[in-house]
Amino acid sequence: MPLPGPIAPLVPHARGMCLLDRLIDAHVDGATAEIVTRRDDLFAEADGIPAWIGIEWLAQTVAAWAGFRAAATQEPPPPGLLLGARRYRAREPVFAFDQRIRVVVTIDFVADNGVTQINGELQVAENEASTALAGSEAPLAHGSLTLYRPDSMPISNRV
Repeated sequence: MPLPGPIAPLVPHARGMCLLDRLIDAHVDGATAEIVTRRDDLFAEADGIPAWIGIEWLAQTVAAWAGFRAAATQEPPPPGLLLGARRYRAREPVFAFDQRIRVVVTIDFVADNGVTQINGELQVAENEASTALAGSEAPLAHGSLTLYRPDSMPISNRV
């Protein structure tokens, strides 16, 4: 799968729960995804997208990373569960509408039992040309997640 590319085929979510727009980069140690905040977003409120949604954006970026790796070997995207978030902090309580946000995750470790620890941050990304500059300012949000990928888990038509 060439990158950047759509994220939906890599993240086993349905009914509007695939919240990110595209996967920008994926490598052995992490991934970068992107979203443009919209008024019709599933979690939109009057003044923007609540900052706590960034936790799910981080988790879905990890899901896309795992899905990208699986696609390289013709496997389906693996299921995964968010176990917890630590020290998630956001600069503002909401993300403004019509803002392009980069979600950058670094995989700290993937244990043999499927537990994965990541660090991630949300960055302003105004456009492709400003990406290098956008990452140099303080992140919109940052934190650590613990996730779990079970050996098997029934997936029923992407419910």
